[in-house]
Amino acid sequence: MSIDYLGHIDTPGQALPLYSFTVPSGFPSLAQDHIEREISLDELLGLCLPQVFLARAGGDSMKGVGIFDGDLVVVDRAIEAKPGLIVITAPNNEPLIKTLCKDGEQPHSENATFAPRYIFESDELLIWGVVLYSIHSHTHARA
Repeated sequence: MSIDYLGHIDTPGQALPLYSFTVPSGFPSLAQDHIEREISLDELLGLCLPQVFLARAGGDSMKGVGIFDGDLVVVDRAIEAKPGLIVITAPNNEPLIKTLCKDGEQPHSENATFAPRYIFESDELLIWGVVLYSIHSHTHARA
């Protein structure tokens, strides 16, 4: 799965209302008395931190963990990449979203139709950061 680097956010965004109830699949009451507090999504997702950046996922090699073509991913460069975490890796400067294997070196896809991607001793493997969140749009899912 490839990425498009979108950068990071420097300026805090608008605070949004957080309602104090869970939302069932029905129609919720958006009455003012249900507002628990206001939150800022950029603060919640850490988007104002200098080590956090946004990227857009390309392809479907990570659909097994819920990252789909066109999704936004929130990536933190300060978190240590450990086996089992989803990372932006760049073998030979080719940025990809992959899961870091147990040996800590071989990244792999989360889609069984993709062949394993092996990293050899002669390859350079860089980890650009750990994927914290993926943001998936549901408006185009049925289009």
